[in-house]
Amino acid sequence: DLKPLLIGTDPREFENRFWDMFRGTRQSPGGIAAKALAGLDCAFIDIKAKSLGISVPELFGGPTRDKVRVYWSHCGTSRTNNYELIGVPPLRTWDDITALGKEVIDRGFTALKTNIIGPGDPAQHFGGGFGGGRGSTDQVVTKGVLRHVEKLIGTFRDAVGPDVDINLDLNFHFKTEACLRIAQVLEQFDMLWLEIDMYQPESIRQIKDSTTTRICTGENLFYMRDYLPYFQQHAADMFMIDVPWNGFSQSKKVGDLAEVFQHNVAPHNYYSHLSTFVSASLCASLPNIRIMEIDIDDVPWKDDLVTNNPEIVDGYMTIPSGPGWGTDINEEVARAHPWKGPRGSYGSTAASPSEWTFGLPSF
Repeated sequence: DLKPLLIGTDPREFENRFWDMFRGTRQSPGGIAAKALAGLDCAFIDIKAKSLGISVPELFGGPTRDKVRVYWSHCGTSRTNNYELIGVPPLRTWDDITALGKEVIDRGFTALKTNIIGPGDPAQHFGGGFGGGRGSTDQVVTKGVLRHVEKLIGTFRDAVGPDVDINLDLNFHFKTEACLRIAQVLEQFDMLWLEIDMYQPESIRQIKDSTTTRICTGENLFYMRDYLPYFQQHAADMFMIDVPWNGFSQSKKVGDLAEVFQHNVAPHNYYSHLSTFVSASLCASLPNIRIMEIDIDDVPWKDDLVTNNPEIVDGYMTIPSGPGWGTDINEEVARAHPWKGPRGSYGSTAASPSEWTFGLPSF
């Protein structure tokens, strides 16, 4: 319970408030406790900046840039099972993947990130790291899945041409040996990065040292203590920071630490527009940004949830300049759309290894 630590204190002293909360929860590091601290940290910083009539980047000595390059994240993933809700065409054939790649270009984006998805009726996305039956914990990559990944990224590359950057997110789906095999197969496509989640920096470094495909990691790490061994080992080529999970003040510190080790960072941002404004503010408070994530396919009322929406032109988002984060939650709209789905990871809607099809050999 954080209330006794906060009631009666000054929210504008966000550094003091963070350490009060951290010390009160330090026996439960990471996880939901850290995420709760992060949300409050972001709220306190918003209050402080608004009390001064300035933006958060100005509060932290910026802005260091006027705009930030963004990539279309989960490109096609939401269309595997939520296309009707989003109001977009389903992914039935490989031609639909090609059409999606063309859409990325037509809408002005210069980079995309996808997951292991496959067209069909129904389409599927691979979720082996978040659930599945017996044997799925082996986290191997079959020859069939390997060929499918090659075809998927090859189809996107043919659609978008050589100049659009492509990322593939493997999440926690595979162990080191499997990730390495995938990385080597993808070398031919000159990707911006292959994204891998692992809690062992040595394993990430092994993959990085064995392929020319660039490696990105870090979205599930908390605070400088988690990131430091990855930075010290130069385990990846780029590192993600999840600002809603770490809080803004700690994300800024992680980004500054990354600069010491000559690493660029990229905000992990597949959330609401408020998160996008928060992540863009981090980009405008650091000197070492690679690119920023943003989800494009979403519910039709997403824009109504906030008072100001992101301004994206030619694949770049303008850094917000209004007080605080530059946007506020429309609480009436938020109350009208309460979450009714399952809690936890999205494995309940993703295909486990035993459910993965596409007519490919399973050996």
